[in-house]
Amino acid sequence: MRIRSARILPVAVAVAATATGSLSWATTASAQSTDPTPSPSTSSNPRNAAEAETGGVAILKKDPGGDVLAGASFTLFNSAGKEAANGKTDAQGKLAFKDLAPGAYRLKEISSGSTLHDTVDDQDVIVTPGTDTPLTIVDPFKAASLLLTAKDDKTGKLLAGSTVNIGSGDKTLLTLTTGTDGTATGKLPINSRTGTDFWVKQVKAPAGYEIYKPSKEFKAKPGGPVTVTTTNAKTATTPPPTEKPTNKPTDKPSDKPTPDKPGKDEDTPTLTASDSLNADETTSSTASSVPEGSLAHTGADATPWVIGGAGLLIAGGGGALFAARRRRMGDSTDES
Repeated sequence: MRIRSARILPVAVAVAATATGSLSWATTASAQSTDPTPSPSTSSNPRNAAEAETGGVAILKKDPGGDVLAGASFTLFNSAGKEAANGKTDAQGKLAFKDLAPGAYRLKEISSGSTLHDTVDDQDVIVTPGTDTPLTIVDPFKAASLLLTAKDDKTGKLLAGSTVNIGSGDKTLLTLTTGTDGTATGKLPINSRTGTDFWVKQVKAPAGYEIYKPSKEFKAKPGGPVTVTTTNAKTATTPPPTEKPTNKPTDKPSDKPTPDKPGKDEDTPTLTASDSLNADETTSSTASSVPEGSLAHTGADATPWVIGGAGLLIAGGGGALFAARRRRMGDSTDES
C-alpha cells in the first residue's frame, strides 16, 4: 500500500498545481527518496554476484614414480560432515570440484583405482572465494607382505627365536623374531612398479644353533607376497671326559698278606722233611693229572728240582738226628 500511495501522489499534486498554480514539487521528490526503486544494474545480474563468493578444489593424482593415475575416487565433506561433492580422476589424473561455499572441507580418497597403489589418509582442504585450491596427491605403492621362516638345515624343523634385520640399501627397515611356530610376518614398503631389492641378515640364532652370518638378498613387488627362509646348523658340542686324570693312585695299598708278601704278624713256615715229601707227592700227582694236549713242560720241569731239594732236606734231617743221638750217648757215658 505504501508503494501505491507514493505513485499516486505526483498525479494529485500536478492536478492541484494546475488548478491553483501554487504547489511546489518538493513534496514529490521527498516521497520518491523514501522508497527508491531498485536500480537496473542490481536487478539484472544477481547470479554473477553469487558466483564471486564461491570457490573450488583442483586435484592432480600421481604415484611415487611421477606417473598420473586415472580412476582414483574422492569424496569431499563439509564442516558438518555432509557430502559436498564426489568424483574420479580422468585420464590425466585430474579432478575438479566447483561452486563450493568458502570454508573448511574434508577430502577422503575412496579408491586409488589401481591394484599396485594404496590410498592416502584423509586431509583438510580450505576453500577460498573466487579461486580453486590446488592439491597434488601422491598414492604410495602397496606394501609387500613378508613371511619369515627359520628352519634346521638338516631336518627342516621350524625354529623359534630367530631374529633378523631386513633393510634396503644402508637402512634397516624391519626387525622380526620367529615365534613358537617358527614364523613371523611384516610389511615392506615398495618404491617402484617393478619392485624393490631388500636384504636380510640374522642377528640372533635359535637356542642350540649356530648363527648364519652371511646376508641374503631378495626382491618384493607392490602388493605381492614374499617368503624369506633362514637355515641354521646345530651348535657343535664335545662330550666332557667322564673322569679327570689325577696323579693319585686309584687303589689304596692293601695290608692283606699275599703269597709274595707275607703279613707282618705271620712267620714264614719252615719246610720239614715230611712237608717235602708231601710236596713231592703233590707235585707228582699234579704232573700226572695234566690232560693230553696241554703243554708238555708244565709242572714237569720243576719235578727234578723238587725231588733234589727233598733229598737234601732228608739227608740234613738224618744227619741232625744222628748227631743228636751221639750227643745223648756221650752225656750218658759221662754220667756213668
